[in-house]
Amino acid sequence: MGYVRIGDADLYAEVAGAGEPVLLLHGGFCSLESLRAQSDALVPDHRVYAFERPGHGRSADIDGDYDYARGVTDTLGYLDAAGLESAHIVGYSDGAIIGLLLALYHPQRVRSLTAISANLDPSAFTDEGAPVLSPLVKPAEQKPDAERMHYERLSPDGPRHADVVLAKLFRLWTTEPHIDPADLARITAPVLVISADRDTIRPGHSLLMAASIPGAQLCIVPGTTHNLVAERPELISTLIRDFLDDQARRNSQTK
Repeated sequence: MGYVRIGDADLYAEVAGAGEPVLLLHGGFCSLESLRAQSDALVPDHRVYAFERPGHGRSADIDGDYDYARGVTDTLGYLDAAGLESAHIVGYSDGAIIGLLLALYHPQRVRSLTAISANLDPSAFTDEGAPVLSPLVKPAEQKPDAERMHYERLSPDGPRHADVVLAKLFRLWTTEPHIDPADLARITAPVLVISADRDTIRPGHSLLMAASIPGAQLCIVPGTTHNLVAERPELISTLIRDFLDDQARRNSQTK
């Protein structure tokens, strides 16, 4: 545990376990705590790497707005700092979008990709899209939110800065990404697409994503929302582990 200098920011990072390298990429307005259950499940058999992007978790915010291009650049910088030529990528929400962009434009860095609740463009959100609408709801009107509580406890910028981060995320979520489904045909890494049947991402959008990636697998988790990693942590962890184990078996058979 500690901080790694990536570009112009000091980003909080963790490394644990031994084995094939897995890099966890958290979602927007999340910290590494959102993927703690998945990390704990992977550590016995994998070397698990994770870091928190600017304005998230224990990493201080930056001036200016967020964009996915910076997310990709920071991720590449972290892989370099960790001495990793490539890793299995497990991304959730914003982290899954960054994972898709890595697989598209930096395929040599991605051994496999598990993309949980990703979207290719803002039109993918349902009318009840909580991630997009949440910044418009005053904190006093919200039910207790685990990610806000993590933010208030962990952020070096202080609890009041949460609304600044949410406003910047709102602008990001309503303007990016813009990934052409046809471009996904260029992805060569094995991909598992996971989403919820009550996700803020339309189920048909997840199906389109998986159908556009050669050989991709799709899992729609029943009875869950965009918060599926917390609602069904054991199931999501099992899906990820089984996918990674399958890649290991396939790789051993080709050697």
